[in-house]
Amino acid sequence: VQLQASGGGLVQVGGSLRLSCAASGRTFSTYSVAWFRQAPGREREFVAAFLRSASMHYTNSVKGRFTISRDNARNTVHLQMNSLKPEDTAVYYCAAGQGVILSSLRVPSMYTYWGQGTQVTVSS
Repeated sequence: VQLQASGGGLVQVGGSLRLSCAASGRTFSTYSVAWFRQAPGREREFVAAFLRSASMHYTNSVKGRFTISRDNARNTVHLQMNSLKPEDTAVYYCAAGQGVILSSLRVPSMYTYWGQGTQVTVSS
């Protein structure tokens, strides 16, 4: 599976962005997918996941503002980000893995495939 992330950019506080992740491969629907982000000087952190079970999970800081969705027919995953804050500034990565379970969805090493990242900058 190859992943290609896009949709990042510069936005003002309170604005919105929609990230997309296009995947190759016929078996995309068998993967759990997630978004992570990494700010300068910080570790990569979990943002949201859409598991094979169709359950969705978010880190607390984005609940109610971000929505993850997937379209298996088009092999795409989206992250709709609303009410953006300066602390959302980071490089955002999409990831996919087949062995992801609820207790491990926040662990980067559980995901086998990664996109190249897309920069999101929220200006105040």
